[in-house]
Order: sequence, then structure tokens, then C-alpha cells
Amino acid sequence: MFGHMFLGWLPKSAYGIVHELTRHILKRPVVAICAISRTPDGKIVLVRRADNGMWCLPGGTLEWGETLTVGLARELEEEAGITRHEVTRVLGAWSDPMRDARFHAVTITVVADVDPPTKKPKNPLEILEVRAFAKAELPAKLSFGMEDMLLAAEHEQTVLE
Repeated sequence: MFGHMFLGWLPKSAYGIVHELTRHILKRPVVAICAISRTPDGKIVLVRRADNGMWCLPGGTLEWGETLTVGLARELEEEAGITRHEVTRVLGAWSDPMRDARFHAVTITVVADVDPPTKKPKNPLEILEVRAFAKAELPAKLSFGMEDMLLAAEHEQTVLE
């Protein structure tokens, strides 16, 4: 909240640039949240990233002043067009600094029951498409090494990395 008040005089696009630069300058991990989103028919919702063309779990970093719950709802809607979800389990936390070349993120991963996507991704420059995959159709490799998150969910493990 303070960041928004302090930089309130900046246009929103300039604030976004300042926000990203600040995260890199401070050299502190950012907090992210993502979900293994299961539709009623048991499919897993993935999003395909524009920057590398790979599939990944929907999610992202928290905004200043945002809780994990609010951030998850925002990210699911923005990236995957999911407007209703129910978290069924906290799967764990992943913190390997090499997972994402852009920055060091601590990613909290949850398992959630979701309604199928009803909207397109809000930012087509970030997310190219959304798809619900049956287990047998899931890509073998996901962006940011997220396949280990799917594996942990499948084996009902809790992870602290």
C-alpha cells in the first residue's frame, strides 16, 4: 500500500517498471503463488507462456499489500480465465533460486478445485493460451521446472524446498 501511495504520481505503466526494477535492485526474493487447478472432470489447467512458449501452472508474484488468497484469485483470473476456485490443500513452498532466471522467487503452491476457464488471458503478451489437460496429455516438461510440483501433488507429498 505504501508503494502505491509513495509512487502515486507516476503513470501506472511507469510504476510497473519502477516496481520491477526495485525488486531486482533490492536483491530479495519475491513471493509467488501458483495452483494445480483441477476442473470437475479431473483435468489440470495449464497456461502457455509467451516468453518461452512452454506450459506452466497459472500463478505469479504477489502485488504490494496483497495476501496469498487475493493474489491467487487475481492470477487465476488474469492468466487462466478462472473465476471460481477452492483451495483444497497447500502443497508446499519451492525456493530454489535457479528455478526462474528472471528473479529469485519463493513459490507457494496449492491444489485447487476450479471451474473451467470462462475468459481469455488478460495479457496476451504474457499468456498465449489456456488449456485443461487430462493426466495422460500433460506435457513432460513445464516452464520453471514445475513438473516436480505436479509430481508432489500426484504423490500427495508436502514439499519445503
